[in-house]
Amino acid sequence: MLGAPYEHKHNPGDVCIVSSKAVQPIVALISDSVGGNPTQYMIEKAFAHHDLDWRYLTVEVSPANLADAVRGIRALGFSGGHCGNPHKEAILPLLDRTTETVDAIGAANLIFRDGEDLVGENTEGRGLVDLAARVTELAEKRVVLFGAGHAARAVGIELAKAGVVEINVVDRTEERGGLLAGLLAGNFHVAASAVIWQDHYEVPPQTDLLVNATSLGVEDPDVVLPIRLESLKPEMIVADMTTDPPQTWLLREAQQRGCTTLDGLGMFIEQVAIGVKIWTGVDADREVMRDAVEEFLEL
Repeated sequence: MLGAPYEHKHNPGDVCIVSSKAVQPIVALISDSVGGNPTQYMIEKAFAHHDLDWRYLTVEVSPANLADAVRGIRALGFSGGHCGNPHKEAILPLLDRTTETVDAIGAANLIFRDGEDLVGENTEGRGLVDLAARVTELAEKRVVLFGAGHAARAVGIELAKAGVVEINVVDRTEERGGLLAGLLAGNFHVAASAVIWQDHYEVPPQTDLLVNATSLGVEDPDVVLPIRLESLKPEMIVADMTTDPPQTWLLREAQQRGCTTLDGLGMFIEQVAIGVKIWTGVDADREVMRDAVEEFLEL
C-alpha cells in the first residue's frame, strides 16, 4: 500500500481477531497528554473542506490502558489514527504489522488499516522531507542534523532515503549520536558521522541543509542554541522542528543571514496531511490545515 513491505508482529499462538467496521469512518489520536493539541481541529476542518464524512476524535489514554485502547480501535472498527507520547514505542507489539521505516526508527506515530490488520507507520521525518523537496532537490545534498532522539532518527532516515550524501549528527550525548550515525551509515549507505555538541558549533561551509530536531525550543522558542551564527550562509536551508510557536530564535537568526527557512508547523502539517492521504486517499489542502492550526493556537 505504501510501497514498502510489512513485517508480521503476531507471536505464535496469538488469536487473530476479526475487527468490526464503523458505519462512519473514524480515526483518533491516542495520547497520555492531549491538552492543547490542535490535530483534531485541523483534521476535521480538512474533512469538512473536502466533503469527507469522516470523524476524528482525541482520546486520553494512560500507558496502563494502551492495550485496551488498541483492542477498542479494533472492536469499534476505527480506520486508524495517531499515536502520541508516550505510546509511540509501546504500541508496536500491539499492532499487526509495522513498516520498514517504523522498524528502523523504533516508534510509530500513525496507525492505518490494511484489510483486517492495524499497521504502524511513522510520518515525522517525511513531513520535513516533503516540505524541503519543494524548495530544493535533496539528492546529493549535505546535512547537519541537531539531535539524535526519535524525531532526529525519523528525519535522518527519511533524508537518507531521499538521497542526501552526507549527514553530520550533532548531539550532546556521544553514545546517542554515534548510534544514529552508525544506523544511517550501515543501513542506508549514507556518509554519516557523529559530533559531540560541547561548544558553539560551527556549521561546515559545504552544508546545504541544517535541521534542529532537538527538544531545545519546545519549552522556550527563544532559547539560544550553541552555534556560531557567522557560519550560517545565505545558500543554506535551515529547518526547525519546533511547532508552537513556529518562529524560533534559530529561524529568526537564519532569516537575518539570508537563509531559506522551514518551520516546524509546516512540517507538522505535512506529516498530518500524509496521514489523511493514507486513510482517505485525499490530498488535503495545506492552506486550510494551516489556517485551522493558527486559529487554534492563536498564532
